[in-house]
Amino acid sequence: MQAGSIFKDRRRRNLAGLIAGAVVIAALAALALARQAELLAPKTVAQTFFPDLPSKVREIARIRIVSKTQSFDVVFRPERGWVLPDKGNYHADFDQVRQTIIGMAALQTIEPKTARPGWMHYVDLDAPPKGDGVEIILQDESGKTLAALIAGKTEDIGDESAQGLYVRRPDENQSWLVRSVFVPQSDPAQWMDKEVVDVDSARIQETDVDPADGPSYEVVRDKPSDADFTLSPVPKGREVAFAAGPDGVAQVLSGFSFDDAAPERDFDFTDATRIVTRTFDGLVVAVRIIKQGADYWAAVSADSVPGRDAAADEARKIDGKASGWAYRLPAYKGQQFMTSLESLLKPKDAPAK
Repeated sequence: MQAGSIFKDRRRRNLAGLIAGAVVIAALAALALARQAELLAPKTVAQTFFPDLPSKVREIARIRIVSKTQSFDVVFRPERGWVLPDKGNYHADFDQVRQTIIGMAALQTIEPKTARPGWMHYVDLDAPPKGDGVEIILQDESGKTLAALIAGKTEDIGDESAQGLYVRRPDENQSWLVRSVFVPQSDPAQWMDKEVVDVDSARIQETDVDPADGPSYEVVRDKPSDADFTLSPVPKGREVAFAAGPDGVAQVLSGFSFDDAAPERDFDFTDATRIVTRTFDGLVVAVRIIKQGADYWAAVSADSVPGRDAAADEARKIDGKASGWAYRLPAYKGQQFMTSLESLLKPKDAPAK
């Protein structure tokens, strides 16, 4: 055999070997890629955590919340809507009710997590009241449970419209990471309707203050374009400490907020500080304030100037929510309502300019 033929045969054999080797390598690579895809693929197919709940949403008449610190109910009353019975049937925040019900119906599983009872505390899924979990129970008007879960820690899942939430069913140890569009709330204050009164400062014309102790006074401006309010009366020989001081009194109803509510009949407002705010468009809002211990409590009522129909409608809306209720104010808001005339003035011994 000639040398050229031998060389060609060897080359063919080497080429065949390389091809065979390449095929084996390609097969191994394909197998590795398939294995990697399998490992990276979701461990479970996303499913609705409460598959039957969406069809039963209209049946829900009670939401029970149980946490480590307290438990309370939010109940639907046909004549009043959603209320908090433990708060004297105070109005519940319908947005919070809606978000919780729809949020639970929309929960989607991401993957199963631990099923070991001893590990539940790592994700705050130990049952309340001893554990840190928050139990949410949805019931119909007969008391039948339609859905229940224990909610724990949250986790970023890279979704701008949702978060990861650790949950489990109360009668199961299996925990899950689910996609959640709502945040469980275990504080009754978060379930209260906070929209009672909020008067835009641009509307305010005058605020009259009649303290329980000390002289009365008013802060007023002639027209909406006036930047500052004027204090009246300014006692003889005294000066206003800060030009903007009266503005804080005038705007006390702007951003009205409270931390708790209780029936007004539980309080004695006989010797209350009284603040009356009047707007340029005819709304009149009166607030009575008392301090009970370290807490400030307020009662709100509204009226209007005769002939101002829009203001009259607004006053009726305010009274519809506030009538019969007392509101516990944040300390800073209570102090703002109880601003004394003396606190708005320079000290008596201050040097004259």
